[in-house]
Amino acid sequence: MKHRSGQLFSEQKNGRGSMVGNYRTRICNVLVIGSGGAGLRAAISAHNSGCEVLVIGKRIRNDAHTTLASGGINAALGTVDPQDNWKHHFVDTYQEGYNIGDPRTVEILVKDAPARVEELVSWGAPFAKNSDGKLDQRYFGAHTYRRTCYAGDYTGRAILNTLVSKVEELQIPIIDMTYVSRLLVDTQNGQRRCFGAVGFDINSGQRTVFLSDSVVLAAGGHTRIWRRSSSRRDENTGDAMRLALNAGCRLADMEMVQFHPTGMVHPESLSGTLVTEAVRGEGGRLINSVGERYMEKYDPLRMELSTRDRVALANYTEIQEGRGTENNGVLLDISHVEKGVILEKLPRMYRQFMESQMLDISKGPMEVAPTAHYSMGGVVVDPETHSTGVMGLYAAGECTSGVHGANRLGGNSLAEILVFGKIAGSEASKFSSDLDFQIRSRSVIQEAMDELDDLTTEGEQLARPLQRAVRNIMWNHCGVMRSGKGLEEGLKELMKIKEASSDVDVRPSAEGFSDLALALDLLGSIDSAEATIRSAIARKESRGAHQRSDFPETLKEEAVNYVIELVMEEQVVAKSSVAPLPEELLNAMDEYERPSVDGRLLE
Repeated sequence: MKHRSGQLFSEQKNGRGSMVGNYRTRICNVLVIGSGGAGLRAAISAHNSGCEVLVIGKRIRNDAHTTLASGGINAALGTVDPQDNWKHHFVDTYQEGYNIGDPRTVEILVKDAPARVEELVSWGAPFAKNSDGKLDQRYFGAHTYRRTCYAGDYTGRAILNTLVSKVEELQIPIIDMTYVSRLLVDTQNGQRRCFGAVGFDINSGQRTVFLSDSVVLAAGGHTRIWRRSSSRRDENTGDAMRLALNAGCRLADMEMVQFHPTGMVHPESLSGTLVTEAVRGEGGRLINSVGERYMEKYDPLRMELSTRDRVALANYTEIQEGRGTENNGVLLDISHVEKGVILEKLPRMYRQFMESQMLDISKGPMEVAPTAHYSMGGVVVDPETHSTGVMGLYAAGECTSGVHGANRLGGNSLAEILVFGKIAGSEASKFSSDLDFQIRSRSVIQEAMDELDDLTTEGEQLARPLQRAVRNIMWNHCGVMRSGKGLEEGLKELMKIKEASSDVDVRPSAEGFSDLALALDLLGSIDSAEATIRSAIARKESRGAHQRSDFPETLKEEAVNYVIELVMEEQVVAKSSVAPLPEELLNAMDEYERPSVDGRLLE
């Protein structure tokens, strides 16, 4: 072993005499996997607690999926509607999640969100303000009051840029373009203990063993595994879920995937790209091909500002019943709003349609259709600490479960990454500080290296076509509307893809090691797809984002969470009861009356 500039290098050869098994070693107190909003907020928190922190991202910093969150971030500040408070935010989140979110997790979110937003402002986040200098708040679907802070329609990018600047100010290192293939977990003494991760540089292939006292997993969701998705290529492929499952964690609510009502339908290269809910928040109207403003049939009180699951199902139904456009979409029209308002409040959407379709949205309607948008399920974590069932392993952001239940309110995801990123980073730091000794396992590290060696071989299959096959399976059999027969058929087809994935051709070249990254993306897609389908089969009812044509009713006895874990390397499904509401929040739920949305929209 050689020691060089604070880093350890191992020059071991594998059994075939190649140098592909060489790896370098980097050591830190807290390792953060994922350079999006949750990961960066965790890194800041751990650093401020006194730890040496290292962040790994598989994309270039400033380009994490967080940048695509457009509409805003929720916090019950009451700057526009003074009646708002954390209890109203709780009721909206819990009730619209169809009562299967974790009450304590939701309570922590809504209580802490205002402080996290104000903190961002103090760090320079350019949120819109009213004439009196207070933060402006716009209305989002299914919210009782206006509580969504925003920066035009590029809020996610504004938040990520602010966090990156803060991380750079604190001199926390970020390693870009590094793919994590496995979490390092020791199982001695009958306990699972995470002591780092193995990753490789996507360009050079250089492998690194990241040794750490604790790990925060913040690597996103799995919505790219649907054919029409708001995620970009090679992100949100379920790799976080795969890492967690293989480490010994449990997943919950995997069947609860939010289909955003409005994604682009053309051109093909942009199919599924998000059209922010802020368009409807600023007065956009949904119209079918025969000119009907049809939301009055599905939710006459809230219309376009109903919950995302209801609007998505309405859009899907209009298209399926023949009232869609020639591109299998519906029309979203905001041309009745003054152009100056559109340019001020929706600049990104205006530019997006002008550049892609030469469409001026102030003069004509957009074509939209449902698109896979957000993973509401994921790793099971403790509400207070966001620790997983594995010692030293914490998780935050879209890869976790607990907040959203069966339907996510727009604006809650950006609040979630800040609130629980901070908590996960702080708790991971505390775990590190309390350690008396560090665990290292050469055999566990070697297994991770062997996995990469086994994957880096010639084969008969290509990852991209198999990924496309997974996306088609999920769209056709586990999409907006599902059935037992379709789900079983989808699972059978998926198992064929799983078998074929063992023979994928991976040949590093002068263009880098993207083949290896794609092969691992494929494995993450398959594992997360399997967990989603198995959970969807088990939930024999319709609830929120999970709609089954053969079980159309929402059943009181099904107000539970479906949990997936690996048993003898096979996924097994079990039921888990939802924690009861404390009396204070039970009373808040009982006292709730939904007010009219009149007067709160720019129409």
